[in-house]
Amino acid sequence: MAQEDAAATGDADGHFDDLVVEFIERDGVVPPGASAGFGNGSLRVDGRIFAMLVRGRLVVKLPAARVSELVDAGDGIRFDANKGTPMKEWLALDPTSGVDWTRLAEEASRFVGRRSE
Repeated sequence: MAQEDAAATGDADGHFDDLVVEFIERDGVVPPGASAGFGNGSLRVDGRIFAMLVRGRLVVKLPAARVSELVDAGDGIRFDANKGTPMKEWLALDPTSGVDWTRLAEEASRFVGRRSE
């Protein structure tokens, strides 16, 4: 199923699977299931999580200012890992948002990858 088709039907799992296919061949990217423990269902770059699917939402790590911008635009909420405190550098994208998952994941991958330099 193409990314646009998955997004249009609200198939978050399929949409995330399409995203994984797009990133799996990139240098330093580790796909879901390749590691154990926390984040084993996430995309990682250089050992750091940059994108994951949580409760039907794409969750990405971005600079705090970018997360605020997307939240203010109504494209998502700050991600809360069920600890009662929203995380300033994590965005849970709203399922109805028109933001392109691939572009957002690319942005997150670059952000996370820079942090390891």
